[in-house]
Amino acid sequence: MPTALIIGARNLGFAIVQRLLADGWSVAGGARSADTLEKLRAAGADALEVDVIDQASVLRALRAVADRHGRVDLVVNAASPYGGSRSGPFGGGELAAAGPNGFEQWAALPARGAFAFLSASARFLREQGTPATVVQVTGGSSLRARPGRGLWAAGAFSVRALTQAAALELREHGIHVALLIVDAVIDRSGNGDADSADPDSLAGAIAYLATQSPRAMTHELQVTPALDNWTP
Repeated sequence: MPTALIIGARNLGFAIVQRLLADGWSVAGGARSADTLEKLRAAGADALEVDVIDQASVLRALRAVADRHGRVDLVVNAASPYGGSRSGPFGGGELAAAGPNGFEQWAALPARGAFAFLSASARFLREQGTPATVVQVTGGSSLRARPGRGLWAAGAFSVRALTQAAALELREHGIHVALLIVDAVIDRSGNGDADSADPDSLAGAIAYLATQSPRAMTHELQVTPALDNWTP
């Protein structure tokens, strides 16, 4: 039975947990809030307290999953890189008015989270020595900058660069690293709006990436709803 660790298991991450459980995986969910951890246990997943911006925390979670299940086959970072710390204009605002605090929130924090996640995952999986998949989730700002959102794009571009580097470094070790770019608003209301991304469909994209053959691996997968604007 394959085993997965899904970090950031509150919203999109929880949909991924549910999909993998339904597919017969052993699943551990990582989160910080007690409510989310309890929801994971109720769903039948292992629940681990994990702080995605802390390398040591991610590494401890990976080792805990391996100790219980023997190995880790899939690691996903679906955590919001911002937590509850965002303030000021959405996306960081115009550069002329932005300050150091805006840079830390919108650019540095996402990069720090991706670094901690990818670094810890790479270290653990190389030591494990068996094929595995690592998926980092990000948004459309990793593809393009917009006025007033330059700081947000700077963080997302960093996430993309770090994921590309990890993919290049780990291919020869049999470790598949992929970036899932959700170029859309994720629907958390359950209304089924066709101009937003469905969490269940995004979970399906993760399942697809996790089961690819090593002879045909996707390293970047961009998803956009049919009624949203799509920019190549």
